[in-house]
Formats: sequence, C-alpha cells, structure tokens
Amino acid sequence: MGVDEDFIFDRATRLHESSDGACRAEISPKWNIFGVPNGGYLAAVGLAGLARLVPHPDLLSVSAYYLTRTQPGDVLIQAEAVRIGKRLSTGVVEVEQDGEPRVCITAMYTDLSLARGLTHVVSRPPAFPPPEECVKAEGPVAPEFVQNFDMWLTPESAGWATGRPSGHAEMSGWVRFVDGRPPDPASMPLFADCLPPAIFNLMQPAWTPTFELTVHVRARPAPGWLQVRFTTRYLQSGYLEEDGEIWDETGTLVALSRQLAQAR
Repeated sequence: MGVDEDFIFDRATRLHESSDGACRAEISPKWNIFGVPNGGYLAAVGLAGLARLVPHPDLLSVSAYYLTRTQPGDVLIQAEAVRIGKRLSTGVVEVEQDGEPRVCITAMYTDLSLARGLTHVVSRPPAFPPPEECVKAEGPVAPEFVQNFDMWLTPESAGWATGRPSGHAEMSGWVRFVDGRPPDPASMPLFADCLPPAIFNLMQPAWTPTFELTVHVRARPAPGWLQVRFTTRYLQSGYLEEDGEIWDETGTLVALSRQLAQAR
C-alpha cells in the first residue's frame, strides 16, 4: 500500500530529505501516550526509511530495540539494506535524535501475495462480543494516541479503567484507524502496540516502558476491523512479556507479536 497523505498514519510516518541529503522524519505528538511517543509508532517511522530501499512490498518480521526515550520532534533515519534476495530482503534502521541513537531496528521484507506452503493454525479468532457490545476507548483521560483509532475493548478488558480489573493479564478488543485507512503490513507494528498493557487488569496501572518489540506479519489484512488480543503470563522481577495476536475481519491471522517491557 502506498503513502496516502489523506490518512493520518501516512502523514505521521512521512519522510523527507534535509538539505544535507539525510533522511528525516517528524515524530508527531498526536501518537503520544502521556507525553511519550508510542513504541509501535516509532518502529513504523523507522521502517518507512527501510521500505524505500528494498524491492519487496510487505513487512515480514521486525525487532525494534528502544535504547532511550524519544521525544516528539525531528529525528534522523539511518537505514541500510543488508541483503536483497529473491524472496526476502533484510535491513537495519537506526532512529537518531539529538545525535544519539534512540531506536535500533532489524527487519525482513517479502511479497506476502506470493506466500505458499503448508498451513496448520491451532488457534481461532478470539471469541468475544462484536464492537457495538464492547466499551469504546475514549474520555478526558484517554491519551492523544487513542484518538487515532476507533477502539473498543471487551467488557472484561475495560474493567481496569473503572477500578474493576478482571484479575487476568489480558487486553482484547476491536480496533481500526479512525479515518478509515485500511490496515496493511506497514501498520502492524502500530497495531501490535495499540492497547493498554495487559497487566493493567492485574494490578494498579503503572508506567510500563517497552524495551523490545517483535512483530511477525503472516498475511495482508483485509480492510475493516482487526481483532486483537494481548496477554502476559510471566511478570518476574519487574520484567514482563506481552504476547499479541491480530486477526482480520475474514478470520485470518495477520500478525503475531511479543514485547519485553518493565512494570515500574
């Protein structure tokens, strides 16, 4: 899917060349969560620099490491295609701000329309209520980030927001871009990091910075809603993993994710 300046996500990940020939981007505060840019959004910005260097159209796999906090504002995108093959392209990206590396990314690209082979999917799409029977994520305390989505949490997942956490470290719901932009592989890192942390339903919400985010894209998503579910099984010594699955409206698994974070 090409860049369409009519969509907020494409505007927010747009790159430009500065007078010295460097590739730069403007990190928009509209994707902040309480003053800090969302990690999935930062990964998407960095990947926009790499996507221009490889011939394959679809993100297949990405691992992003967050070295230190990035602020809204200008960043330098240093992207390099490490290897371009017949079926796969691999590259690295560094997002720099004020002369310091902030995010380091390794990613692989392919053409998912040509994907063929054995298929064995054990799980099915999550069985939870349709969007109209869920709880809309909105309100005066919702971060700027949420305003970019039409986001509905399952009733159980939304309990933490009203002081009634479910007791299960799970966060699930329906989500799509608020302006109607269809989901695509380029937006999967963002959707993989779009819901509140799963541990909010286990304990009092706290600052939960992401140290590493990995996303595997399995298929090009169909237009429409995405069903998302994120769970944490192990919170140990303050560190936690959060596993995610993303399904499209046709019931196709389109992405899997895992991130390492810390509950502070």
